[in-house]
Amino acid sequence: MDWLWPSNSPAVSTPADESGLEARYAYPDGLTRPWLRVNFVSSVDGAVTVEGRSRGLSTELDKEIFLLSRDLADVILVGLRTAVIEGYAGAKPGAERRARRARHGLSAAPPIALVTTTCALDPESALLTDTRVPPIVFTCSNAPAERRAALTAAGAEVVLTGEASVDLAVVLGELDRRGMRRIDCEGGPTLFGSLIAADLVDEVCLTVSPLLTSGDATRIAHGAHPDAPRPLRLDSVLHEDGALFLRYLRDQP
Repeated sequence: MDWLWPSNSPAVSTPADESGLEARYAYPDGLTRPWLRVNFVSSVDGAVTVEGRSRGLSTELDKEIFLLSRDLADVILVGLRTAVIEGYAGAKPGAERRARRARHGLSAAPPIALVTTTCALDPESALLTDTRVPPIVFTCSNAPAERRAALTAAGAEVVLTGEASVDLAVVLGELDRRGMRRIDCEGGPTLFGSLIAADLVDEVCLTVSPLLTSGDATRIAHGAHPDAPRPLRLDSVLHEDGALFLRYLRDQP
């Protein structure tokens, strides 16, 4: 039997040169509102981590696309738990990556925007001590006042966006107010699930790593059910060394 790729689907291709990747993963021009890209890697059987971390699933091209997405973004959005588990520090692009950002009219380094209901970030974290730009901490008024004060004293910008939980629509509004419309969300699964439930996801870049892991790792998103599944269209497919690099876009009204 001959298997045919549907005529209206994007071609499956091998990676282009660097400029080709930049064009493929560029944010839309002339944005008048925040555009939220979510970036994830998973195994073929759906695991989001190996031994608790995503880096065990990553490939060389996945790392390249990960950094490219950072370089094309105004801000990096991430849940606090993921940032701690993955050992985040501030984004510190080298000269070549700073030049790429400059070509796109971006600042030398994007800030990290953390989402946390508890504000339980150590003031000695590398996110505060090893960074070129201070992080923005989006939290809620129920987070302990002493923790909020400690992070402010350590240099973070602490922004209240709700009472008992973080209102993600308010988060995007606050980023928009700062001129940060190209948003690169790096997870984790709880934050991704909340963004889906709030209907705020515009784009998903998913690497499918050619591994079977089983175990008890979660899927890339979990949380409350949205009122209906969110339809996406497949925009591009790359493959290299058995891995697939998928880019899905939300159909805009």
